[in-house]
Amino acid sequence: MSNLDRQAALSVCGGRGFVVAEPVRELLAPRHVQLGESTQVRRLLPNLGRRMVGAWCFVDHYGPDDIADEPGMQVPPHPHMGLQTVSWLHEGEVLHRDSVGSLQTIRPLELGLMTSGRAISHSEESPKPHARLLHGAQLWVALPEAHRNGEPHFQHHSELPRVTAPGLTATVILGKLDGASSPGTTYTPLVGADLALTRGAETSVPLEPDFEYAVLSMSGEAHVDGVPVLPGSMLYLGCGRTELPLRAESDAGLMLLGGEPFGEEIVMWWNFIGRSHEEIEQARGDWMEGGRFGDVHGYDGGRLSAPELPPVALKPRGRVR
Repeated sequence: MSNLDRQAALSVCGGRGFVVAEPVRELLAPRHVQLGESTQVRRLLPNLGRRMVGAWCFVDHYGPDDIADEPGMQVPPHPHMGLQTVSWLHEGEVLHRDSVGSLQTIRPLELGLMTSGRAISHSEESPKPHARLLHGAQLWVALPEAHRNGEPHFQHHSELPRVTAPGLTATVILGKLDGASSPGTTYTPLVGADLALTRGAETSVPLEPDFEYAVLSMSGEAHVDGVPVLPGSMLYLGCGRTELPLRAESDAGLMLLGGEPFGEEIVMWWNFIGRSHEEIEQARGDWMEGGRFGDVHGYDGGRLSAPELPPVALKPRGRVR
């Protein structure tokens, strides 16, 4: 999914100095962003007080939206570099096309994982016809220096491993959880899991103490380590935990995101992740001129143009804590 913000700001993210090294409970409120004609998303990362969780650097939650009489998701071809995109649905379908020739319909609880490497472009749209409801999340993972200029590719996994406990079904999206490993390719130690809780469930999920974690609420009413987390909000948990207590007041859906703190400082702007203002500037120019990011074939419409890039180079930001 694209960042369609026409006033996109440059952000410096990453670096271990910004990580909270102990357990905390920071409730992050979303910023509402319009995506196309009929989809509004709740943006949780990057957030004013929290830029990354491990290598997870961008999180949008959308829906559930009634799109029976709407076009639904319509995101024209746009570029990415230096990251992976993770498409995750609870309801509806999304048709993915990209410049390496992928054409794939992604359905609920299936993993759509696009690794941009040095350069890729893609589009996302609701198929015609499409289901009445659309509900999901779009996430980005920052690629480390050793892999950020690699070959672009796309993976689709319709079957993912699950971990179960009384009142809990956890689908492992990326990484490892409680001994179960996702088939999706990762480049830093991390985890992403979909947690489905039944009403009245009281359980816990094992965690890695060296990881930092956050939980995104997708639906229902759940308490995470005693904190009520409403749909469309995210609870940042810091590091140093070995387990995470959960309690469901109703049937509820959560996403657990975590990973080893990302040691490199990155620069994020629009749909690019680089290491300097100059690198971002070059990528913008390459997209506007065409060639580097390839072409997406089959999308009914033109491609996105890049917004104007702020002229002032960034300086490293101060520590959060």
